[in-house]
Parts: sequence; C-alpha cells; structure tokens
Amino acid sequence: MAEKRKEFLMDVLFETVGSILFGVGVYTFAAKGGFAPGGLSGLALIINFLTGLPIGTMTLVLNIPIILCTFRILGRRFFMKSLRTMIISTIIIDGILPLFPVYDSNRLLAAVFSGILMGAGLAIIYMRNSSTGGADFLIHAAKRKAPHFSFGQISMIMDAVIIFLGVPAFGDIDSALYGMISVFALTIVMDKIMYGAGSGKLAMIITDYGREVAKEIDRAVERGATLVDVTGSYSGTKKDMVLCACSNNEVFKVRQAAHRVDPRAMVMICEANEVFGEGFHALEEKH
Repeated sequence: MAEKRKEFLMDVLFETVGSILFGVGVYTFAAKGGFAPGGLSGLALIINFLTGLPIGTMTLVLNIPIILCTFRILGRRFFMKSLRTMIISTIIIDGILPLFPVYDSNRLLAAVFSGILMGAGLAIIYMRNSSTGGADFLIHAAKRKAPHFSFGQISMIMDAVIIFLGVPAFGDIDSALYGMISVFALTIVMDKIMYGAGSGKLAMIITDYGREVAKEIDRAVERGATLVDVTGSYSGTKKDMVLCACSNNEVFKVRQAAHRVDPRAMVMICEANEVFGEGFHALEEKH
C-alpha cells in the first residue's frame, strides 16, 4: 500500500512538473510568438489565435475523438494516467500561466525555447508512462505498431501537418519556419532526455582475430566484448564478429584497437539508444 502511494505521488509530481514545462513552452513562448509548435496543443493555439478560446480547454476538447479511437490500443491504465495529466496541464495553461507575463521579444528565441521546454516536459511525462493526450495518444499507438521509430521521430511527422496549418491562420510563411525550429528543438531534447543518459555506441567488428581484438579493446578502454561466429555470404569464409557496447567518447579508441590488431577489420559503429549492464546503467529491480 505504501509503495503504491509513493508511486502515485511520484506520478503526480512528474506529471505536474512536466505539464508546467510543457505549458510554459506553449503559452509563454509559442502563443505570443505567432506560430504553431505542432501537436493538438498547436492546433488549439491556432484556434485560440482565430477565436480567442482558451488553449488548454480546446486541447482537452480536441482530445475526445482521439481518445475514443485509441483507448483500446493503449489500455485503461495509460488512459487514466493521461487523463489526469491532461487535466493538470489544462489547469496550468488556462488557470495559472495567464497570471504571469509572456515572452514578447525575439521570435526565433521564442521558437527555440518553446521547443526546449515542451520537449523536456513531454519527456518527463512520457517517462512515467503517461501523456498529455491528443497527438501523444496517436504517438504512443504508432510507437506500439512501429517500435523502431523513436517518440521524437513519430512526433515530428505528425507535427509537420499542424505546423503548415498555421500558415494561413497566422498569415505568414515564417510561422511555419519558426514552428519547424520549435519541433526540431522539441525532438532533440525529448530524445536526449529519454535516451541520452543511457545512450552509447555499438561497435561491430568483423575480423579473423576476434579474441585478439577483444583483448586489445579491453586493454584500451576496459570494455568487455562478445564474440560471434559469422560466415561471409559471398566467400563462405568463417570469421569472428566482435560486439562491444561503449560510450560515445570511447568509439575512436575501440576502432583504433581493432585496427591495431587487424588493419583489414571491418568496423561498423551504430547508435545504441539505451545500454544497460555493467559499466552503463543498471536495470531497476522491482521488489
């Protein structure tokens, strides 16, 4: 019981902090900057610009048909947590932020900071398995159907449509350009917060001297490696593949170590969004 209470309080804390950051990005920077930052909040901002209807409330209203379409895919628990986040976000955007001054200066800075704050807010909310609803519901549904795409990439595709809807509403092409800057910043920040802390590189090395290469990598950067037997599809030659997860600043040393042992080794470096295990982040144990 105490554990559930603690988890609930942590959820509310993260949802509130995330909603504040998200709301500031939308209301304080994007609304006065005259551009749509994407998502349903961007669509609600366009409606607000044209009619004066409150942004938070319109976002909540626009959520209804999307909720009905995605409820079965995402499940009751995710829906309930997201509904709580939507209500918190609406209260912050419509009830609290209007009491504070908005940023009314450089439009480019408004676009950059709206993206940074919205990206940080969404990442914090996503990490507690919640969302601000609307396009987020579609993003999570799309993520489950296409897990090889990141949240940021899916969000960018959906946001592009909203951004260009803002051009006739705001009356200038610059609104789309600033909207794209905002979404780009949002994507980078969101993915970096969600994946960056545990991210790294995966080195895949094809060589005739697998054990020697692994030992040299261990000597150079103190990283273990995994050996896999592989066969060339054209030549039929048996070779070793050395797999080594390393941090971003160790990539060059790993590549050098491989080529010191085998100058003809094929070295492939891939992004590893999250790396758990010894030398990286440990998995959290649930008791």
